[in-house]
Amino acid sequence: MAEGGPLVLIADDEPATVKYLRVNLEARGYRVTTASDGIEALRKFRRQAINIALLDITMPGLDGFEVCRQIRNTTEIPVIMLTAHGTEADIVKAFDCGADDYITKPFGLQELLARVNAAYRRASGRSGPSPEPVKFGSLVFDFSARRVWDDGREVELTGTEYSLLSLLARNANKVLTHRFILESIWGGSYSSEKEYVRAYIYRLRTKLDQSGEKDQAIISVPGVGYMFRDPVTDDSFRDVVSTSG
Repeated sequence: MAEGGPLVLIADDEPATVKYLRVNLEARGYRVTTASDGIEALRKFRRQAINIALLDITMPGLDGFEVCRQIRNTTEIPVIMLTAHGTEADIVKAFDCGADDYITKPFGLQELLARVNAAYRRASGRSGPSPEPVKFGSLVFDFSARRVWDDGREVELTGTEYSLLSLLARNANKVLTHRFILESIWGGSYSSEKEYVRAYIYRLRTKLDQSGEKDQAIISVPGVGYMFRDPVTDDSFRDVVSTSG
């Protein structure tokens, strides 16, 4: 077992899958703890300092969706769902539960490692120093601390949610295409998966509680992507970042 690497919780009732994941993750420097059902997964999560969770959707006791919900109630660690189906309904439900990503079985080693590494980088990454918080209307960003406030209330964000909101805010009043957002946040292999962006934009808008169109900081640009609006400097879609997607 790797010494000192990120601790990954693998929850799956298929021994062959667990063995495959454990062997390959430990070979790359990760530490691994495992569970064969949802109840055991939560027990391990509560007793150990888990850094990443890989959760099978269909498990005895509690399914992966419920385990993800309970994990997300207390922490922002990356959660990746493992599914044998990959249906749109499962994908949407996984995002609604707070998952950061999903992998459809059977999956290749390189895909697995790329997604686990990307999730961990997003969660542990830090921006360069910022001399003071930056204000956009009712929103205040402390980029160095990776924290956001809305009308004085701190917004609780997962690592991926923060990375997306930060990307939009740092490019205020520029239209970011779906492809640019996907490649910037998730990586080049995700460039066609627009449902990721739609799901996360919906979650961000809900957390920011900006239901009225005139109050929205994140503006949809149909057929292109999204723009973060800074009401102070807005001069109506000043630029478009990336022309594809």
